[in-house]
Amino acid sequence: MNNKPFVIERVYGAPVERVWKAISDKNEMKQWYFDVSDFKPEIGFEFQFEGNNEGRIYLHLCKVTEVETGRKLKYSWTYKGYEGLSYVTFELFAEGNKTRLKLTHEGIETFPAIPDFRKENFVAGWTAIIGDMLPAYLEGKNVTINP
Repeated sequence: MNNKPFVIERVYGAPVERVWKAISDKNEMKQWYFDVSDFKPEIGFEFQFEGNNEGRIYLHLCKVTEVETGRKLKYSWTYKGYEGLSYVTFELFAEGNKTRLKLTHEGIETFPAIPDFRKENFVAGWTAIIGDMLPAYLEGKNVTINP
């Protein structure tokens, strides 16, 4: 079993404050991430959203566990009705007028061994979200998210 967390890093042509707002403001998150029910970058804040894979809908249950405004945001990530507990961490690093984002998703191996929860699916999902959808949103393009 591969217990190594999934990590992806990307550099965006936007300042840290702009990227932080995109990952921590519910109205902005709805534009490129998921249609979150509500969100506040506050420890203990719970939120949820639905995600689907080929018509199968999963209710994601999340709770903010760590916040360093403008630098780090971490939350638990579980699925209603399924075992497993994982954590998603967004870390931001200023690089001049650009921002490097490092996303880590750990604990994926704790989910049931069903095809939708395979690590490859998380890799593909995060690569699309962090590599395509977020930069497009930051550049002012319309982004289509999965309902």
